Amino acid sequence: MPAEPPPPDPGDPTRTAPGGDSALAVFAAFLRLGLTSFGGPVAHLGYFRTEFVERRRWLDDRQYAELVALCQFLPGPASSQVGLALGLQRAGAAGALAAWAGFTLPSALLLIALVLGLAAGAGPGAAGLVHGLKLVAVAVVAQAVWGMARSLCPDLPRAAIALAAGALSLSLPAALGPVAAIALGAVAGRLALQVAAVAPGPALAPGLSRRTGAVLLLAAGALLVGLPLAAAAAGSPGLQAVSVFYQAGALVFGGGHVVLPLLQAGVVAPGWVSEEVFLAGYGAAQAVPGPLFSFAAFLGAAMPAPLGGWAGGLALLVALFAPGLLLVAGALPFWDTLRGRQPVRRALAGANAAVVGLLGAALLDPVIPGAVHSPADAALALAGFGALVALRWPPLAVVAMLAGAGWALGA
Repeated sequence: MPAEPPPPDPGDPTRTAPGGDSALAVFAAFLRLGLTSFGGPVAHLGYFRTEFVERRRWLDDRQYAELVALCQFLPGPASSQVGLALGLQRAGAAGALAAWAGFTLPSALLLIALVLGLAAGAGPGAAGLVHGLKLVAVAVVAQAVWGMARSLCPDLPRAAIALAAGALSLSLPAALGPVAAIALGAVAGRLALQVAAVAPGPALAPGLSRRTGAVLLLAAGALLVGLPLAAAAAGSPGLQAVSVFYQAGALVFGGGHVVLPLLQAGVVAPGWVSEEVFLAGYGAAQAVPGPLFSFAAFLGAAMPAPLGGWAGGLALLVALFAPGLLLVAGALPFWDTLRGRQPVRRALAGANAAVVGLLGAALLDPVIPGAVHSPADAALALAGFGALVALRWPPLAVVAMLAGAGWALGA
């Protein structure tokens, strides 16, 4: 009779169950990435693979691909969700929070500091810098529409969903358009699209029981419904802002850039943040490492009382990230069952096509009208777009180019 294999070594770097590392070790690993990961969510996933598949061997390539697929399936910031799931698998709930904090806080703190610095600054140079950042937003959103259309709308039915969603978003009130567009895409995808079957793959170590996962999913849904009701009952502007950011985070399919129209409808339309500051912050978010959702910290710091400053920035940062993080932790125990269901995959494909139209509509209004006021502005925005798409410059370089041009022209 063959001998039983030895029990797994807790120090084995290939072990992915909770307890493989301390939360502090997870925080240190993700802090390094949070300080150095420029380039957006696709680049972040590449950094994660290099760090955790190749270097640390926390999981293998097939498991990593499955984890990425799950996070792209759910609403929320995919790269941050992958990081949270990795932290959860290595060190349980404390590891999940440590991974999120290490990856997110560097960029969030930088953006809050930028808000405070802009508030203290004055003069035409500072105004020129803000205008240059608004032109960055034009170039980056145009690049996102271009790239997402190629990957998420590869055929005529999905292109039609994108166009219909964009038209719907432009024709409805700002608070309703994005939600209606995503819902339209999901229903149309469920009824009309065909998607490829999923090949069998390895099971992921969820790090949580199905019961705990179900509780987290219920909590995500309860907050989505309960926060707007509580805000309306209390009449609190601060709670209303938290509700707006939570709802935006719960509806972001297809990439972090999709949060732009959702937040614009939530904070510019009520007059909490001016369109100029909103677009400048979105441009500035391209210049910092880490997740694009850190833009929430900029907006929270720029909000009027009772939010604003450091406290407001951190509060709305948590509100925007919370639904995506609850969803990925809650879905992990169920992913092996959900991944092969064709109706779910068709609805997701339709929602992803709709967000292309949604982002295209945001480019037309408010991004281009809010930033391009002259032929020189149009030329600079076009140069930034060309640098991103044709020359493949990193976003940080485009931020430096256009912000510097704005500063020089405004000084």
